[in-house]
Amino acid sequence: MAHIESYRARLEGLGYSAAMVLYHLRLFAKLDSWLERKQQRLWLLNENDTDSFLHLCRIEYPAACRGAQSTLPLILQVLRDAGVVAPRKMPKTSNPAERLINEYRLFLQEQRGLDDATICSYSRHVVRFLAEHFGTGRVNLRILGAREVTAFVRRHAPRCGRGWAAQMVTGLRSFFRFVRYQGLISLDLAMTVPPVANWAMSGLPKHLSIDAVQQVLSACARSTVRGKRDYAILLLLARLGLRAGEVVALQLEDINWSTAEITVRSKKGEGWAKLPLPADVGRSLARYLTVRPPSAHRKVFVRNYAPYTPFAASGPVSVLVRKAIERAGVKSARTGAHVFRHSLATEMLRRGASLDQIGQVLRHRDPDSTAIYAKVDLGALRELAVRWPGGAR
Repeated sequence: MAHIESYRARLEGLGYSAAMVLYHLRLFAKLDSWLERKQQRLWLLNENDTDSFLHLCRIEYPAACRGAQSTLPLILQVLRDAGVVAPRKMPKTSNPAERLINEYRLFLQEQRGLDDATICSYSRHVVRFLAEHFGTGRVNLRILGAREVTAFVRRHAPRCGRGWAAQMVTGLRSFFRFVRYQGLISLDLAMTVPPVANWAMSGLPKHLSIDAVQQVLSACARSTVRGKRDYAILLLLARLGLRAGEVVALQLEDINWSTAEITVRSKKGEGWAKLPLPADVGRSLARYLTVRPPSAHRKVFVRNYAPYTPFAASGPVSVLVRKAIERAGVKSARTGAHVFRHSLATEMLRRGASLDQIGQVLRHRDPDSTAIYAKVDLGALRELAVRWPGGAR
């Protein structure tokens, strides 16, 4: 095929190894032969064809198609960029509920400024609500009332945890406020969504001791590129209390080496914040950046394999943390990235920091978000405890 050389150049530019380039080219040649046998014009190649070819690969030579699922979309994109394959036709949304959901998502993104994860969390509950009441037909929200809304919440809330149920009612209220703002309903259905019992500060923040945090950091192998990257991420979480999404959003220009400061881009409403860059965090970042794979992206952390793109969301950071905790042999009730944030706040409190100081470091807008850490200072709470009648204090 005449476009194999341009594809080779594209792969080499993305940083693929020679072995991976060879694998891609062989798969490219197999795809070309398959199209010739079908007598199909290259211009008509689309996602349905690549899916059929992938299915054939898994049957005829399964050992050779382990990476085909991610390779074929790249081949198709290169051919489209070269103008030899027709542009992808976006499916038309004929479902009224889907059109309304898309408008709602766009509103949350452009008017509310919410991140993709929150938009997904809210809209998935609305999708289920509309599907149950209107299916793929016309959406007439004016026929709904408190009975339908309450029944939906009572039907689904007991099936999952308290946090999921609270997210569901928040998403529904948000959607009903949106459709009322759009003039699609006159009744304030948001007021009819029943609350879910979720008492504030009813639990203790899950955290690791300072020794356990150090054990996790020490177990991180720093002799490889991946190890240097993971260690730098863990230090940002443990020393600065960054959220996983803030680590993902970190860009090269956010690190000011001359003033030893780091700019944190938060999607939780705090905007940007400047934090001091501790010496050990700065060293770990510098060591990673000296071996960071070549990438045109400005995000600090990229994947450890070609084409070396940044993390698309915060999920991989939480997976990285979980694996680091397991590798260190640390027992923890919580293994996501947020456990380091809780651990930092708890340790600051034990060292004498005030709740206001902790709130400033963690960039909390609401003082109640910080107040929960007062419950972990058992020594101070013991002094406030009322003496039990007939018992020793």
